[in-house]
Amino acid sequence: MQILIYILKRILQTILQTIPLLIIVSLISFFIIRLSPVDPLAELRLNPSVSKETLQKETERLGLDKPIIVQYGKWAKSFVKGDLGVTSNGEQVSTKLKERIPNTLLLTVIVIFLSWTVGVPLGILSAVFWKTPFDRILTVLTSIGMAIPSFFFAVLLLIFAVKTGWFPVGGLTSSNFVDMTFPQKIWDITHHLVLPVTVLFTLSLAGLQRQMRGNLLDVLDSDYVKFARAKGLSEFKVIFKHALRNAVNPLITLLGFEFAGLLSGAALTEYVFQYPGLGRLILEAVLKSDINLVMASLMMGAVMLILGNLIADILLIITDPRIREGSQA
Repeated sequence: MQILIYILKRILQTILQTIPLLIIVSLISFFIIRLSPVDPLAELRLNPSVSKETLQKETERLGLDKPIIVQYGKWAKSFVKGDLGVTSNGEQVSTKLKERIPNTLLLTVIVIFLSWTVGVPLGILSAVFWKTPFDRILTVLTSIGMAIPSFFFAVLLLIFAVKTGWFPVGGLTSSNFVDMTFPQKIWDITHHLVLPVTVLFTLSLAGLQRQMRGNLLDVLDSDYVKFARAKGLSEFKVIFKHALRNAVNPLITLLGFEFAGLLSGAALTEYVFQYPGLGRLILEAVLKSDINLVMASLMMGAVMLILGNLIADILLIITDPRIREGSQA
């Protein structure tokens, strides 16, 4: 019951903190974009399928003939109402986001799940077998994984896929996806996810494994662990009952940043594989100076960071009783 009350308090605090944070993010982003000499409606003007009425509506909505602070006020008012405007192609921004956000969440959740499932155990084994050949091999492999740029690795896998034809390149589904049975659809999506997941998983795994190894080595060298060993406790109990809980807490704290960091880190990977995610959408929007799409995508990125930090806080509440005791003091 106490855990539930603390979780509800943390959720309420997050909601109260979200509003000023989103205002600051939107202010900085909007002013940086609008201070550039690029016309935010240039792409729309060049698109013959966009009507004059749509152009006029967007001009009025953004207040492009008004001072920049007034423009921000008009944009913020529209954003609060749920009117995100149209993209440079004349499509509704809200529709594009609804299409891309589930794809990015799918990719992010899979990468985080795989990274933690593999990275944490490898980090534990590396710390337990410190300075053994196993530890040295893992150290070399993770160093290589951290050193490889995501864009370069993605291009290598793209070339491999094109040469071998073993994996599909581009999109999340095949052209005949609608006609497939349910098991075939699951396999088709999985097949398309292999390459982008491999790139992001490799980079995320390397950092997570090294972090887990370093944390556990620090904890194993602490006085209370030495005292537990002196009492005659088995090495298994010393590691998994006493040391691991404290070693994993810093990783949980970083989970929120990892959740949002994958959005920016996935942008180039999504672009290389033409994966229909939010990261690629932001990158394409920036290249086109699509102010409506850029602003909406950046706000979604900020929301993902807030949600990631909230999830990390809730996990810390569950795993570390000291936080609950501190909140009641």
